[in-house]
Amino acid sequence: MVGEKEAERRVLMLVNPNMESPYTTDTIYGGLQIVNPGETAPAHRHIAFALRFIIDGEGFTAVEGKKMRLQRGDVVVTPTWHWHDHGNESDAPIIWLDALNLPLFRFTPVHFAEQYHESRYPSILTDPCEWRHPWEKVEVELKAQEGPYAIYHYTSNGKPLSPILGAQAERIDGNYTTKEVCEQASFLYHCYKGQGQTIVEPPSGPRVVFKWSARDTFAVPAWSKIQHFNKDSTTAYLVAVSDRPLLSSIGLIKPHS
Repeated sequence: MVGEKEAERRVLMLVNPNMESPYTTDTIYGGLQIVNPGETAPAHRHIAFALRFIIDGEGFTAVEGKKMRLQRGDVVVTPTWHWHDHGNESDAPIIWLDALNLPLFRFTPVHFAEQYHESRYPSILTDPCEWRHPWEKVEVELKAQEGPYAIYHYTSNGKPLSPILGAQAERIDGNYTTKEVCEQASFLYHCYKGQGQTIVEPPSGPRVVFKWSARDTFAVPAWSKIQHFNKDSTTAYLVAVSDRPLLSSIGLIKPHS
């Protein structure tokens, strides 16, 4: 495996086979990043907004001097042009799903990045922190909603996590099928727990069935019809990143008829 000194970030890019890098969808880049015990992903900052969902393990992210301990299921964000670094002080690897708005910079070439002069930006442990969203609170919110299907939108001060990318979590009870919906936004889905399948019907092309279980990731193009199926007896949980905030910000959300 490539060591931390040979690669600033060790990431498996999720490139859509019908697109070029860095496209996972038209507006979202996704990747799987690993940090081994004792390693540090050195401090830097960039114009792109980043959101991370912790898949396995424990570690930390420090953003602008605030150090946040991370564990499975947490969502952590690094806002635009904020110094941040990651590390692993445990005895097992930590793996997370990266989601950034990098594809946008293929059309607007204004992305910049800057390295910090040391591997770590000075930080202190901060708990709670506005940039960390622990899974425990999300699951409580989902279970508090009535019915076999629930959706929770991650927010910061009542607004989406950023003006570009947002996130949501979904609870699908056992033996339940959600209603088919047509979404203008594109999505990057990840299964936190359980198993099931999702039928995706893009605006052009045949319907596709994604069978998923814990730790699987799949992408949904814009303007697709989406329907989730949980044929198991246990509850399934999905987390998704979307570009809905971007579409809303620039007035491209079409009102439902």
